[in-house]
Amino acid sequence: MTIDTTIAEMIDLFAMLPDWEERYAQIIAYGKDLAPYPEEFRNETFRVKGCQSNVWLHPTFDGQRVHFDADSDAVIVRGLTAMLMRVYDHRTPDEILATKPDFLAALGLDQHLSQNRTNGLASMVKQIMMYAFAFRSLGSKVNT
Repeated sequence: MTIDTTIAEMIDLFAMLPDWEERYAQIIAYGKDLAPYPEEFRNETFRVKGCQSNVWLHPTFDGQRVHFDADSDAVIVRGLTAMLMRVYDHRTPDEILATKPDFLAALGLDQHLSQNRTNGLASMVKQIMMYAFAFRSLGSKVNT
């Protein structure tokens, strides 16, 4: 499934939910589906700076696609992290870098999250983009 298809499905799902109570329940449900995070990466090296809650993001790169292990110690933030993983996990660095987080506003998150959560979400996206940029540079050196 493409990034655009994944984003469109999330936007459609949120549009069908009648209120923000149900949308928050969906965010929490996404978090419950997040794969278990490896304990050896639950450290400061992989903690996302700028988040009020603890968020960990561990990247790997197979030469073509970036994989992220991610987790948070806060239920809503874990769900938001899972939403980002639905969009950015198992994508090429170029796909990641070409996909700006505009979909977060289309979901209405910019209007319904606290300022701290909004800042934390921006920090997560920034970290994902930084990893993708680094892996794109690495990939171009491997392929030459």
